[in-house]
Amino acid sequence: MHSLNLRTHDENGTTAKTPGSPRCNDKNVNMHILWLKTELLHPIDKGGKIRTYNMLKQLKRDHEITYLTLDDSAVGAAEREQAREYCDELVCVPHQLREKFTVGFYSELLFNLLSSLPYAIKKYDSPVMRREIGERAKAGMFDLIVCDFLAPAANVPFDLGWPTVLFQHNVEAMIWKRHYEVQSNPLKKAYLGKQWLKMRAFERKMCRRFDSVVAVSDDDREQMRNEYGVESVFDVPTGVDTDFFRPSGRQQPSPRNIVFTGSMDWLPNEDAISYFTEKVMPRIKQAIPDVTLTVVGRNPYPSLRELARRDCSIEVTGRVDDVRPYIERAAAYVVPLRIGGGTRLKIYEAMAMEKAIISTSIGAEGLPLEHGAELLLADTSELFAEAVIRVLSDKALASALGNRAAATVRAKFGWERVASRFGGICEETLARARMGKATPARTGQSHVTEGKRAEPVAET
Repeated sequence: MHSLNLRTHDENGTTAKTPGSPRCNDKNVNMHILWLKTELLHPIDKGGKIRTYNMLKQLKRDHEITYLTLDDSAVGAAEREQAREYCDELVCVPHQLREKFTVGFYSELLFNLLSSLPYAIKKYDSPVMRREIGERAKAGMFDLIVCDFLAPAANVPFDLGWPTVLFQHNVEAMIWKRHYEVQSNPLKKAYLGKQWLKMRAFERKMCRRFDSVVAVSDDDREQMRNEYGVESVFDVPTGVDTDFFRPSGRQQPSPRNIVFTGSMDWLPNEDAISYFTEKVMPRIKQAIPDVTLTVVGRNPYPSLRELARRDCSIEVTGRVDDVRPYIERAAAYVVPLRIGGGTRLKIYEAMAMEKAIISTSIGAEGLPLEHGAELLLADTSELFAEAVIRVLSDKALASALGNRAAATVRAKFGWERVASRFGGICEETLARARMGKATPARTGQSHVTEGKRAEPVAET
């Protein structure tokens, strides 16, 4: 019997213990994975967290997971306790981020002009995380590193001598390129252009230094292979909890309601709703005056809240504990994204809820779905409005789209299948490393399988 180690670091960077309850450590462990992240997963309120949470819950069945993350103290003891759902050990490194739209935030943006790193990476730079990774590598406390998203990669020391996997939820440079392309303000456009070029250079460098790169779609895999020259790059599809996301039958659908779900502090989502409310919604109202829009997601931007106060046809919920009732009540689900990369978890969730979906091509990018079968695609404000009007006016069409979408997602995209593929890539990466250089992880002497795990930094 071993206890679950839950650790934090004090402000000096030394390890501090947080009590954990006993756990039976009798599972057949294949690998000990050091999983790097910039945030705790609870509350699970955005796409990247959802993907990681479900992936780790499945991987934890067969592998030992140490979850090493930056921690801005925004969540409390309950959220740390919930980490035992997805990891065997939690290590938190204090790291404060500037609050958006403050003087300090804008100062950081300005000074970033002098940095070779893009701001979205530089703000997560952490000497304490870097030191912790290095100490654990030296002590032989894991078999393989998984860097979850691009941001933590800046803290992975070079020449560790251990196999590494970069889990790319998006092609980050593509997101910044699209921000640049849709921006009309000349000063903002110039700044975003520099951020795009910095991100492209950093992303290319990181993709080439990791032993394996995992993308979430065929499109992203091929883009990284072609643009960055990455050879060992794989695609693992997005998944969805098809038992959780299923109509309850307890919500009465509103025949004129449209819904969008997504974190509203993510710029692509902010741009999407700005575009939809300004360009698309007025066209829909011309045909269906009583149409309503519900925007569900954390931290809605101030101008959206103000718009909802002035326009009774728009409801902005902010963060909710459960998005399913809002999706189930809607007659149509919209994804008007103009910026983005990777794949959209929100679409699979809506599919599992049997909703008729209208999306831009970028919104559904990377998903193996067919226009007219599982969803409707529309890339101009006129065509998007027309598609929404069709769905709201034709119940048979809406029902057919929803039923086909649900059948597809339930047959192909459950999390168990997705995580199994991801775990296989990690095992393959470890096997390749063992056949390579004679480092501790590459001699075949895994500390997990051979019982030679080094003593942990601190015991609970």
